[in-house]
This record gives sequence, structure tokens and C-alpha cells, in this order.
Amino acid sequence: QVQLVESGGGLVQPGGSLRLSCAASESISSFDRMGWFRQAPGKQRELVATRTRGGTTNYADSAKGRFTISRDNAKNTVYLQMNSLKPDDTAVYYCWGWDGATNYWGQGTQVTVSS
Repeated sequence: QVQLVESGGGLVQPGGSLRLSCAASESISSFDRMGWFRQAPGKQRELVATRTRGGTTNYADSAKGRFTISRDNAKNTVYLQMNSLKPDDTAVYYCWGWDGATNYWGQGTQVTVSS
């Protein structure tokens, strides 16, 4: 079973940037879609951004213009570049992958935006 491991979370001031990484234990070239979700305390998990194998991206309205998703098949890694971070971006961020039949999730990485 493919494992997804996130890294890159942490504490950042408002207006700052972070880059999250999601490393897969196997080739991600078989994934139709990969992406990032987040869950803030007391809220449901929500989509942040996804990217298809063909390169089509989809972003939550809250992420448009600030976040960029990318994937490097050679490194079996998906990235989320987050700029202009706001306190509302504070959440646990989860990596997600879908191979056409099964959803895969990482364990999550905490992002805290605070001064």
C-alpha cells in the first residue's frame, strides 16, 4: 500500500510563506489525481488544491492566487507552495492521492499562522 508522508509545516507569521511536501513510498505516476486538504479545529476537512496527472489544477477559492500545487513524478513528491499566509490558513494539512480506485491519505502536517 502506498504511503504518503507530509513535511514542511510549522509556525509562520501572517504574510509569510511555507512549502509543504508530500513524499510517496511508490511511484506517483499511477495516481490520477493528487492534492492537499486541510482541517481546522472544529471544522470539516476541506479541499485546498488538486492536480491531475495531466496537469489540470483546481483550487479552493481561499487558495487561488496564493497557493500553488505542483508534482514531481521523478521524485514521487507533491508540493504545495503557500504564500501570503493568513491566520485562517491555520490547520492540519493532508496530502491526498487517488489512483482511480482508492483514496490515499497522509498523516497530516500542522500549519500555524500567527504573530
